[in-house]
Amino acid sequence: MRSRLLIFFLFSGVFAFAQIGEYKKIEGRVYSDDGDVAATHVINLTSKRASITDQNGYFAIAAKLFDTLEFSAVQYKKKIVVVSTAIFESKLISVGLEDALTELDEVTVTPYNLSGNLLADLPTLDLDPIVTASTLGLPNAYVKIPTKAERELSAATANPIMSFDPLINAITGRTKMLKKRVERNKLYDRTERVRKFYADSVYQKQLLIPVDRIDDFLYYCEVDPRFQKTVDTHDEIAIWEYLRQKSILYRENNALD
Repeated sequence: MRSRLLIFFLFSGVFAFAQIGEYKKIEGRVYSDDGDVAATHVINLTSKRASITDQNGYFAIAAKLFDTLEFSAVQYKKKIVVVSTAIFESKLISVGLEDALTELDEVTVTPYNLSGNLLADLPTLDLDPIVTASTLGLPNAYVKIPTKAERELSAATANPIMSFDPLINAITGRTKMLKKRVERNKLYDRTERVRKFYADSVYQKQLLIPVDRIDDFLYYCEVDPRFQKTVDTHDEIAIWEYLRQKSILYRENNALD
């Protein structure tokens, strides 16, 4: 009997030790009182790996036994969870989050009296003028610095005296390739400019685009010729209205509503 118990504890210890060094995909869901748990960051502080919850709060992250997981979002207090044996062996875990700010004594929105609707509020704001080299009247303020692709295209098509380089580049297709690269970079720059106009929370809460689909949504806009013309106006209100209309079509096409 003693021998059997000894063998049992020996194998249990070996099994537990093996689990400690074994990575497993931990799946779960975060929840809160207000239900706004999309895009919550899930970080394995031990392995430095990270994940993010989907629109319904579900997540998956690789972890070992006794790893430390951190759950955080702007509106919630950080939650630390150590991967116990029960968590490691569970098929789905639940993690409750607590509001970071539960009550405000007083909220003052003067002098703007904002409505919360970005499209409606922008025209009413009395903003300070933008200070740039052009508004200050500095010399060469309107000189555009060419990109690397534009410099390469210029060099490939330049025609120094007695040079056959432009002809050779045209025959080999290098000139055509460089022109396509310049156009592609311009289109990408437009998209990046729009991406930085607004925080992820604006795309998520006002356009109803999930955080993990923002880049895909902007690519959906990018292939539309109207996108290029709208962005080139530099009119943020017109750009926002364009994004709002496209977001409706994007959600319908991707069954996100």
